Amino acid sequence: MKNSTDRRTFIRNAGLATLGTIALSSAGSKIFGAAMPLDIPSFKLPPLPYAYEALEPHIDTLTMQIHHDKHHQAYVDNLNKAIIENKILEPSLEKILGTVSKYPAAVRNNAGGHYNHSLFWTTMKPNGGGFPKGSLMNALNQYYKTFDEFKSKFNDAAKGRFGSGWAWLIKSNDGGLYIGSTPNQDNPLMDDAEFKGTPLLALDVWEHAYYLHYQNKRADYIAAFWNLIDWDEVTRRFEAK
Repeated sequence: MKNSTDRRTFIRNAGLATLGTIALSSAGSKIFGAAMPLDIPSFKLPPLPYAYEALEPHIDTLTMQIHHDKHHQAYVDNLNKAIIENKILEPSLEKILGTVSKYPAAVRNNAGGHYNHSLFWTTMKPNGGGFPKGSLMNALNQYYKTFDEFKSKFNDAAKGRFGSGWAWLIKSNDGGLYIGSTPNQDNPLMDDAEFKGTPLLALDVWEHAYYLHYQNKRADYIAAFWNLIDWDEVTRRFEAK
């Protein structure tokens, strides 16, 4: 690829890094034997839309390599194993999340981990940050009065999550914008989520996301995140629903 823009365009066109069609292939009926006529989903790790080092100095290269290639890959592998063990026939990750309360914890944790990380990668970019424009900025001003107030409340959600989890900006089903946090790999698409809606922006506050560079200084990592946000992608997600 000539540059990061070409790489992002290729990935988006291939349907690998956009959340509407998180990468999957059909594993086929052979997994369950000849008596199982239906295909089951088999998910794949989407490639990063930029190089490992592209988010330096805010997120270091080694963290990106381990986070994507090891942690995210493990969620994908364990999700595929859980799908086979539980004979899940839903054709999409979103549908699995939408009925996740009926499945064992292995499905919940790994389906959430796959979705959350896939969103996280695509809402960051090299030389990101700044401010959203247009419809999203207007909505943020409507719900939070100023961008700085929105930023402060999002920071509070990320800092205040005890232990591991995520901070979110979501568009609720009634069209409003909400900030919240979820534990572990939960997210607002889950049928038993505390708050529900379409995730627009996510920040991973698991220690593996920042500890190599920031150690226990979660607040510094959160502050650095604002230099990476791809507001064009977040706005696209806001306007798509």
